[in-house]
Amino acid sequence: MLSFEDARAQVIEKCRELRRVPSTETVELKSALGRVLAQDIHADREYPPFDRAARDGFAVRSADCRKEAATLRVVGEVAAGAGFHGSVSAGECVQIMTGAPVPDGADAVVMVEQTRAGERRGTVIIERVATAGMNFVPRGSESHKGDVLLKAPARIGAAEASVVAQVGCAHVMVYRKARVAILSTGNEVVEIGAQPGAFEIRNSNGASLAAQVALAGAEAVPLGNAPDRREEIRACIERGLQEDALIISGGVSAGKYDLVGPVLRDLGAEFIFDAVEIRPGRPAVFAICKKKPVFGLPGNPVSTMVTFELLVTTALDVLSGTEPRPLPLLKAKLKAAVEQRAALTHFLPAMIEWTNGEAVVTALPWQGSGDMVTVAHGNCFLVVHQNRLKLAAGEWVDVLTRREIL
Repeated sequence: MLSFEDARAQVIEKCRELRRVPSTETVELKSALGRVLAQDIHADREYPPFDRAARDGFAVRSADCRKEAATLRVVGEVAAGAGFHGSVSAGECVQIMTGAPVPDGADAVVMVEQTRAGERRGTVIIERVATAGMNFVPRGSESHKGDVLLKAPARIGAAEASVVAQVGCAHVMVYRKARVAILSTGNEVVEIGAQPGAFEIRNSNGASLAAQVALAGAEAVPLGNAPDRREEIRACIERGLQEDALIISGGVSAGKYDLVGPVLRDLGAEFIFDAVEIRPGRPAVFAICKKKPVFGLPGNPVSTMVTFELLVTTALDVLSGTEPRPLPLLKAKLKAAVEQRAALTHFLPAMIEWTNGEAVVTALPWQGSGDMVTVAHGNCFLVVHQNRLKLAAGEWVDVLTRREIL
């Protein structure tokens, strides 16, 4: 067995060997969230294009405000989107709003909270010493015309979308989404809308995997469920291998009806690993079949979710033309002691909250890797590493966040 870190590294290495530059398409910016840029984004002018006020207040000459309580004459005002026709001379100032251009002659902005009305009409008293450059952003200090603001391949989030919009790109060229076939297996699995029998379950893994694929920026291709019959599993796998990657949930252990491994071997698959030192999710499979990455994930739904986050997301990043994102790990203080016995790295459903300025995490009582309801009531997984299975209250511990929640 491999540690999850080593397994993850092998997934990245093998997917890089398989990677082909995806084809591109041009989409509207409003539809580009989560997509990977296939073009560099350049500044179309200086940013900011003028000396921009960073506060509401008064544009002044710092030479006039070298001591507190300087009285200046207000000769106008300038709002965002407008300009001041003229310049600020000695003893003068201009009332200015956040985002407005700083008038010629002024070299500082004093916040309105640091001023008061003067005794004479049309004057203001500046109650602090001003320094050149205070409270405004100089023209071109963020970027110059032609500068590369975003370099491909970069994934488009909210900040990136703002930058693309800033330079006037209503349409943007992106890489095609990786297409990911999703197959569930098991005689006990029925479709979501079906009425299950006494010993049957609905195909919740298909739904959760499709959601995780979408969150990873790829396109899910649902194949439904294959019963535990070799010929039907083989037909579904062969269909899934027509896509960029294939994810199979269930049928990957060593039981009598776990047929995914034997079928993949019949198809000439190269097995990179077939177990990972984690719980839940130990019997996770990664193979290359017909030059496509194949993931065999355990059928219990929490196992499926955890192994996807640890292993599959990074593969989809590589196949989408970009670099793998780091795991969404952070540190939090453990509220109550936790102890595990099996010498594996454990991922326990948990809730992280911010209390008195600190992140505090609490492991939630759960019934094992089939208990998705408890996972849904939490927002993260507490990570108990295999070399430290006993954690005391108050310790700082690792937390794997759910990307869509935190």
